[in-house]
Amino acid sequence: METVIDLWFVIIAFLWTGYFVLEGFDFGVGLLSPFVSADDGEHRQGLQTIGPVWDGNEVWLITAVGAMFAAFPAWYSGLFSAFYLPVVLILVGLIVRGVGLEWRGKVSYPAWCDLGIVIGSALPAFLWGAVFANLLFGSAVAALVGGVFTLGLCVLHGAVFLALKTDGGVRRRSRLVALAASAVVLPLAAVALSSLDSLPALVAMGALAAAAALIWRRREGWAFTATAAAIVLTSVSVFADLRGAPLPGLTLAEAASGPYTLTMLSWIGLIALPFVLVYQGWTYWVFRKRVRVAVAPR
Repeated sequence: METVIDLWFVIIAFLWTGYFVLEGFDFGVGLLSPFVSADDGEHRQGLQTIGPVWDGNEVWLITAVGAMFAAFPAWYSGLFSAFYLPVVLILVGLIVRGVGLEWRGKVSYPAWCDLGIVIGSALPAFLWGAVFANLLFGSAVAALVGGVFTLGLCVLHGAVFLALKTDGGVRRRSRLVALAASAVVLPLAAVALSSLDSLPALVAMGALAAAAALIWRRREGWAFTATAAAIVLTSVSVFADLRGAPLPGLTLAEAASGPYTLTMLSWIGLIALPFVLVYQGWTYWVFRKRVRVAVAPR
């Protein structure tokens, strides 16, 4: 039974980590696209880098939350009850962002959609960091530091992704933003990750430093790998700390569902998860090329 509990904790940590990595650059692109674009064509160029994948990336959140509900119902209910307001704000942000992305090319006043995309990207980027930092350390100061750190990390991750996926002016400006963001994120990482006191957190800071050096050398692909690795290692550190007590006074065994439920979930996950991973990997492969400047239709 203990092995199955640990397995599902690892699966949930994996799903949350995938969400943070993939939605991390989504949020960064949504925040940055209006500010690294000289005109509407460049703005659409930036948004088109996430157009085919942003809604698929959100599936990771749905799957992670669903797995928590099924495998660890006490953890699920305690977490989302304790952080009800920030979670509602995150959902509002995701809805507004999704509406902005879908409607921008269909309305007469796209500026309102752009505002919704920026706000809808900033809210979850900040609030997820605040929620998990508060969960770990239980203080408003920790929540603020965690939120600012994850917001800055998403900006850096998104800027590197834009530099990797675009050309022309957007690529040049995104590279400059990435360099500036790395100068801010590195000190924030030293404050936020030092509290985790683990080897992955230390390596995450090294990955962020490597990302700054790589973007300086115009190696956007490796820089994106480095920022993604920093997010993965940060998430590993967070969930390693949560393993002992996912909520204060609650152990994993106390939070878990019964043996029959976990066994059935294991078979379902074994069958379904590989298909999901293969499909999303195929999607990224199909849309792997750089996005050129969009030309408005005549």
